[in-house]
Amino acid sequence: MLRRTERILENIPVGSLGLIALPGCESLGNKVNDYLVKWRHESAHEYRNDIAFSGYEKDNFLINAQVPRFGSGEAKGIIKESVRGKDLYLMVDVCNYSVTYSLTGHKNHMSPDDHFQNLKRIIAAIGGKGRRINVIMPFLYESRQHKRSSRESLDCALALQELVRMGVDNIITFDAHDPRVQNAIPLSGFETIKPTYQFIKGLLRNIDDLQIDSRHMMAISPDEGGTNRAIYLANVLGLDMGMFYKRRDYTKIVDGRNPIVAHEFLGSSVEGKDVIIIDDMISSGDSIIEVATELKRRKAGRIFAAATFGLFTNGLEKFDKAYEDGTLCRILTTNLIYQTPELLSKPYYISCDMSKYIALIVDTLNHDGSISSILSPNERIQHVLQKYRNGEPI
Repeated sequence: MLRRTERILENIPVGSLGLIALPGCESLGNKVNDYLVKWRHESAHEYRNDIAFSGYEKDNFLINAQVPRFGSGEAKGIIKESVRGKDLYLMVDVCNYSVTYSLTGHKNHMSPDDHFQNLKRIIAAIGGKGRRINVIMPFLYESRQHKRSSRESLDCALALQELVRMGVDNIITFDAHDPRVQNAIPLSGFETIKPTYQFIKGLLRNIDDLQIDSRHMMAISPDEGGTNRAIYLANVLGLDMGMFYKRRDYTKIVDGRNPIVAHEFLGSSVEGKDVIIIDDMISSGDSIIEVATELKRRKAGRIFAAATFGLFTNGLEKFDKAYEDGTLCRILTTNLIYQTPELLSKPYYISCDMSKYIALIVDTLNHDGSISSILSPNERIQHVLQKYRNGEPI
């Protein structure tokens, strides 16, 4: 990992740092807060008497913000302490369906729409008193609705514009389904961050006999939309790359889209090679299991599936079966969105922790420092590969 001490931070903080973890994002918010508290206790002695660094060192950067509900299901955002002049970072997990509220006596699970509405309520509660508002939204709200075919709403573009109109300066997301959605807000800060380094580290920590070269391993994109991810992974690891494309039946529409007839493969032979399938999300999981089955039919070795967001919308039974019959060896996803206790208990599951990375980004942005070196993980990947090949602990 890029060491915090290796950064050159020449600027004073934009304002006193404040983190707001919205309902459903508390566990990730707590981890990020712990890193920030630890780092600033270590370095604050340099700035102890500097008035520009007032409030630089604290035992807790989390600000008490709540979104209580009325009996009708309506809600309001409340901030329980002063945010005047603070550089605020709002963290929201729009995919956390485990958060519930009461609606006329019925238990309701929160949808992405509810979480997005909560985010707007907290921004409204800040009331323009913060120095700067930054939103960390790992799974970009409505990002799958990124382009229009026929008469459709462009929800992601609307949401981004709404946040900017409300005074948000920076939007930080991870592995956006299509980064071109930022064209909706061309004059505002928008970063989409790839967790490739954390995937590689997670794999190397858990599998001790990998041979990382083009003769023994391949990177695979499960569809044409994700080829950039696989190309990047193949380049940094020195592997071959292959891809599938979805052959669809354009004479029918099922659930708003043309059904997939088959997954066709483009690339060199996978026979006997370990394979990493990389994608932005596992939703129902049908595609990734079909792709893994196709690779097994072509005599691939072990198959590792890495996706930034593990939604698992149809449960884990099909993944259990794929693991038991040897189709999938491991599944890696991040802790950027809600992970069920059931998922965390699975023998094939590897969780990649992103909290240190987020804390590093927050700390750097608070100093108004450049994050370009943090966003490019090439050197860190080569460093961790070298340690793995030398048999050193990672």
